[in-house]
Amino acid sequence: MGTLVKPLWSPPLSPQSAQDAHDVTAQSAERDTDVLDPLHSAEDYFDDESEQNIDADREPLPVGQTELENAILSKLDFDKASDIVLIDLRGKSPMSDAMIVASGRSHRHVGALADHLLRLFKDMGLGKVKVEGLPHCDWVLLDAGDVIVHLFRPEVRTFYNIEKIWAVDSAHRGVGRS
Repeated sequence: MGTLVKPLWSPPLSPQSAQDAHDVTAQSAERDTDVLDPLHSAEDYFDDESEQNIDADREPLPVGQTELENAILSKLDFDKASDIVLIDLRGKSPMSDAMIVASGRSHRHVGALADHLLRLFKDMGLGKVKVEGLPHCDWVLLDAGDVIVHLFRPEVRTFYNIEKIWAVDSAHRGVGRS
């Protein structure tokens, strides 16, 4: 018996013959694959009550007074930041109009939140925003002038508890005053 030798060169296929070859291959692939029915439907995983519980557990997003505040809040919400707090500083401090405090799950998440906000600031025409703490990403501060953003890892946020300092009903504001 002779052996079959494969030619080293074959003439190129015309566009029509290439399409025909593709169609034949696709049809045989469809015929050879089995269609599997899912074991569970989406209704098995989610029901109306569980969806309501998920929405009830999530705190409503604060609403800012300016376009910049709302853009920051929505970006943090989109990027899955947790415990987002907006503190209005108008009339309390001349350094800024608002302070936003949020938490990330890890060093990497806090760094990504900061990076995304820096891109947002650039897209909004704010240019260079002052940033502190970016290399370690335990506590990152972004100073955009009218709005100051603090991004924390949860443990660091609990330790410093800066929201309490700026809260109107904070205990330290009533001490020694009558």
